[in-house]
Amino acid sequence: MSNIGILTFLHNGNYGSSLQAYALQRVIREMGYDCEHINYQPDTGEKIRNLLCSGNSPALLLEGMKKRKVQGAQAGLREKRKRILGFYTRAMRLSPLCRNEKELKRIAEGYDLLVCGSDQIWNPIWMNPAYFLDFAAADKPRIAYAPSLGISRTPSRRKQRIMRRLLPLFDAVSVREEEGARILVSVTGSLYPVMPDPVCLLTAEEWEEAAADMPEREPYLLCYFIGERPDYWEKVRRLCAETGLKPLVIPVTAESYAQREFPLLDGAGPEEFLGAVRGAERLCTDSFHGLAFGTILQKRVELIRRDAENDKNSKNSRTEHFLRQVRAHGLTAMRNEGREWLHEQLTALSPLQ
Repeated sequence: MSNIGILTFLHNGNYGSSLQAYALQRVIREMGYDCEHINYQPDTGEKIRNLLCSGNSPALLLEGMKKRKVQGAQAGLREKRKRILGFYTRAMRLSPLCRNEKELKRIAEGYDLLVCGSDQIWNPIWMNPAYFLDFAAADKPRIAYAPSLGISRTPSRRKQRIMRRLLPLFDAVSVREEEGARILVSVTGSLYPVMPDPVCLLTAEEWEEAAADMPEREPYLLCYFIGERPDYWEKVRRLCAETGLKPLVIPVTAESYAQREFPLLDGAGPEEFLGAVRGAERLCTDSFHGLAFGTILQKRVELIRRDAENDKNSKNSRTEHFLRQVRAHGLTAMRNEGREWLHEQLTALSPLQ
């Protein structure tokens, strides 16, 4: 049986990242392959090396320090991270921890095939060549399943050169958004197919089976925000007044913890997140995966665009593309297309024995 290594974001404390990783591994295993996620958590030296080599902004380090400060100050966020790790232990297989390029090269030798995806692993803002699987031997088969570039504008010339060098390493590539496909055409001249995020590869029933049972509550408006803007909370107050629903906040940011008037679902893990979405009457969110799960679980979603449209780093293209695809094709067609493409590439590159 072929042994497959998957690389994606695992350690950013994000529900969407952890659940898309779970979905991709589950689907590949259901297709008959032995696989695990490469447990990549870059150390400080690796982050600095990558920042210098990829031309990323030093502001990313400051942003990371800010997030760690918030997490350190909130017991709920520390508990959330523990629960995400517990979820990995219960529901997934992970490799030994890899902290740098040397360790990635060593572990890659043991896989017959490598897969990267999904999430914003190819976002040029925080580019890391490891997520293009550059650490593996030249003859190692590689598949990119629906990585997101996250942006809609062409990146800097330096990052274009990096992408032109790394993309030919792959035997098969798909991306998550049409905007990302257009960027790659302009950078490489190649048109890659667009496939849905891995969370769309599972049915609503499969996600409901993974969800934790939640305590009985009055009908509630679930609020899940990644960004920080005061007008989010004005929107929440207005929706609660209009609908009569009680607010329930899954806190992520310092701003969300500061909303003392709203009850918090603090320290929730991925299963509790799914349970909260399943139990909600409505969902108000600025999150791509919040929107995706709300749609999959057939909730009415009040979507807030996180970024201004004139922001050159706007990530709104992710949600806009998802909404277009759902309206045009529906979740069932999206799921079938994604599974069929992935199965076809796996069969071609690593046929089952």
